[in-house]
Amino acid sequence: MTSSQSISTALNYFKDRRLITIFFFGVASGFPWILIGSAMSSWLQEEGFSRSSIGLFGLIFVAYSINFLWSPLVDRIKLTVLTNKFGQRRSWILLTQSILIILTYQLSQTSMQQDLSAIALLGFLIALAGATQDIAIDAYRIDLLQDKDSNYMASGSAMATSGWWTGYAGIGAIPFYLVDQAGLSWQQAYLLLALVLLVLSINTLFAKEPATNRSQIQLSIQQQYLHNISQVGASKLLFPILVACIIGLILYANLGYPNWPTSFTLLSPLASISLIISLVLVLLVVLLGKLNTLASSNNTSPLQMTDNHKALNKTLAWLLTTMVAPIQEFFSRNGFKLAVSLLLFIFLFKLGEAYLGRMSIVFYKELGFSNSDIATYSKLINWGVTILFSLIGSVFTIRFGIFKGLFIGGIAMSASNLLFALMAMVGPNKALFAFTVIIDGFTSAWGSVAFVALLSVLCNKSFSASQYALMASLGTLGRTMLGSYSGVVVDWLDGNWAIFFVITSIMVIPSLLFLYLIKDSINQMIAANEQQNAQENKI
Repeated sequence: MTSSQSISTALNYFKDRRLITIFFFGVASGFPWILIGSAMSSWLQEEGFSRSSIGLFGLIFVAYSINFLWSPLVDRIKLTVLTNKFGQRRSWILLTQSILIILTYQLSQTSMQQDLSAIALLGFLIALAGATQDIAIDAYRIDLLQDKDSNYMASGSAMATSGWWTGYAGIGAIPFYLVDQAGLSWQQAYLLLALVLLVLSINTLFAKEPATNRSQIQLSIQQQYLHNISQVGASKLLFPILVACIIGLILYANLGYPNWPTSFTLLSPLASISLIISLVLVLLVVLLGKLNTLASSNNTSPLQMTDNHKALNKTLAWLLTTMVAPIQEFFSRNGFKLAVSLLLFIFLFKLGEAYLGRMSIVFYKELGFSNSDIATYSKLINWGVTILFSLIGSVFTIRFGIFKGLFIGGIAMSASNLLFALMAMVGPNKALFAFTVIIDGFTSAWGSVAFVALLSVLCNKSFSASQYALMASLGTLGRTMLGSYSGVVVDWLDGNWAIFFVITSIMVIPSLLFLYLIKDSINQMIAANEQQNAQENKI
């Protein structure tokens, strides 16, 4: 998408009926963040837990930052009866939604003071199910809309963002009203939230499963791996070992480096693990290069004459197709330099928002606002503003391109954080609270639509679940691993919220500078992907 389009042309994209389904899936995607986010934070705060404890409790969101580890399974594994009846995408969505209903009900039966560990476990399991639901929902949206050009992704991103905020802020206001005005306990509120989840699952039953040739393409890739891996010899055993090492190291890092040897001070835990992962990746790339060389060789023997370990080779071929092929395809299609640049930008773009978002509820409460105030201003007003400006932002993105949408949205996001610093200095002023929420909702919606559109057009339809989850996880990484320590930062600042929000504003600037440096590559990549999708849809 390189040329500007009229507003009427941009609005025509919203006539697509598929966007209604995407909206309601967005609602289902945003709702779990209430269960383990703002509602949980408010519950913890009212039970007397400290800011640092509440911030660290957010580590359960780590599931959202590492869901790319199991996202390939959503692309490959069929859930027998469910898949036969509902299709690959809807079967996974329905399964995760059923699990969320059960876990939320169980949460409503548990006491915060008497069994905090059970609350934490249930919260983590909800995050795990919610993160898996996101994988399937995002893949569903990409499969459904990746048919002509990136404009469909921009309109779909607007509906997904509007739906997400409807689930997070619109419906998310319900528990605050129930607790503050109806006099219900948080356990009773969570029981009603379980019923809301049940209603949201109805959309899955009536949604249309997108048609793709994903299975055939993956089978072809698997057969190529099977043929080549039979030529490698004993070195093929390194593939599962290396993949397992990478997964294990990522999990270890996200769990906070448990039992890290204190005597090892040469490098920090993060630097040490990053170095080890890099070395393992280099070795894996070397082995994959050997496989690719065999693929272009004319001297390879027929599979049936060289494959002496069929069961092992088939397992390894399935593993490579499931876990490695999505990443390999992303890097080969975009080139190593651009691929790395894109992943770095994705990580940096949401960093400031991650710190702000985790402490916002605690900030509002310490400033003197009630649960009803938070529900009205932070939830309901933010909800309406986000829906309105998601649509406006998507029209702008369709007219002028994803790059301009990202750049303007990023600048606005950085500036809007300063309003929270002003709130900290002024005090509990409801007019300022409303104004801040409106501006923050506007900037967040604008940036999010362009951001989601970018991630969507970067995906190959054959690996949409795997590739989108990988990129989205990088965007969520700051929100979980780094954002979880936001309470510690506020305590380190002796509760100086104004300085804290100024810091979050500055955090956005590096990503914008980085985005400007790679703007030409991004525009060329989007144009190339559009052309590839158009060719595939003609086949």
